Amino acid sequence: MYGNPQRRSASEVQDLRREGGRWLKEMREAVGLSQRQLAAKVGADYYTFISQLETGRGRIPPDRYRDWARALEVSEKTFVRELLRFYDPITYDILFSEE
Repeated sequence: MYGNPQRRSASEVQDLRREGGRWLKEMREAVGLSQRQLAAKVGADYYTFISQLETGRGRIPPDRYRDWARALEVSEKTFVRELLRFYDPITYDILFSEE
């Protein structure tokens, strides 16, 4: 099994996740939701999951992207594109970088 698809150091991956977490927190705050409210909207069992994501510890499961986009009042495409910057930067670069 291929364990590090990004071929980045653990610290680089963690830095990207923290940056992604900050982005998620900004999005949540922009729509005026608490962590508990967002958890309810996206079907998370525990609001602490939101806290973990916002501090860079974890990833949103892809099958929940649509729920998150709706909850954060952003288009699905915009939401997924932004997540790719943090979760899969190589794919993001291939798809969206200027040639």
